[in-house]
Amino acid sequence: MTRNPASVAVFSSLVYVNGYPCKTHEVAFDLQYQNSMNNMLTAPTSAPADAPPCSPVRIQDVGKTFRQGEQQVSALQDIDLAVQTGEFVAIMGASGSGKSTLLHLMAGLTQPSSGSVVIDGTDLSSLSDRALTSFRRERIGLVFQAFNLVPALNATDNILLPLMAGGLREDCADLVTDLATRLGIAHRLDHRPDSLSGGEQQRVAIARALITAPSMLLADEPTGSLDSVTGQAICKLLRELCDQQARTIVMVTHEPSVAIWADRIVVLKDGQLVHEFSASDYPDAHSLAAHYQSILNESTHDESITDCQSV
Repeated sequence: MTRNPASVAVFSSLVYVNGYPCKTHEVAFDLQYQNSMNNMLTAPTSAPADAPPCSPVRIQDVGKTFRQGEQQVSALQDIDLAVQTGEFVAIMGASGSGKSTLLHLMAGLTQPSSGSVVIDGTDLSSLSDRALTSFRRERIGLVFQAFNLVPALNATDNILLPLMAGGLREDCADLVTDLATRLGIAHRLDHRPDSLSGGEQQRVAIARALITAPSMLLADEPTGSLDSVTGQAICKLLRELCDQQARTIVMVTHEPSVAIWADRIVVLKDGQLVHEFSASDYPDAHSLAAHYQSILNESTHDESITDCQSV
């Protein structure tokens, strides 16, 4: 496959926001990502050959605090979580519970204030910015609610962006076609995002996340911008990726109808992991939703008792 000159020209004017490419004149971005583009273009593309086989995700005693003015705000407290190869885990919680912060820690987009985040046997805190950028590109597939496709590029070039970042491989035409066929978008590869439906755009985003054959896929509210029917189709696709290709998937959601597609559900509340359970124990989304709500209610009741005893 030869490079598309227009694609290269557009790519040269991109920055990375939360690990995804956006045109510089279309987005305001945080200062912490200003150097990410240079890192993407210069970091080596080969993964460490001596990486030991292990659980793709191992989080130990992780805490995360943010500064707001003169105050320290705790987003996560004492989180312990392991995800096994080929497992599909859904992280549930209300807005502000810390679930997206936890996913960002797994992706190396932010660093923990305490504890360790080990991905594929590598402690992310041990990596330099450049090495972390390379590691993320090769080992971690990221899918977000907003798709984050580049408007000026067609679906093929959007999918190829992670490979362009490391030097476009000339033998990737069959790889793109095969991946697009599996995801049901092979007939839409020449179309730009504004010609694609929301479901098709999310499938392109998933293909982009999978193009480097990452160790795991991280999805932050992947159905949040979709209607219910299309959202369920994306859930079915993620389930098939897990079952048929042994993909390891961690997904953030607040919807029981989405979480029920996972193997295991982890519940966060106020930055703490309060419960986890198997989705297969519940026959439908309604029963799962009832159990999820009971967990949140029980957690609130326990906190009230603790507060009374401390008075």
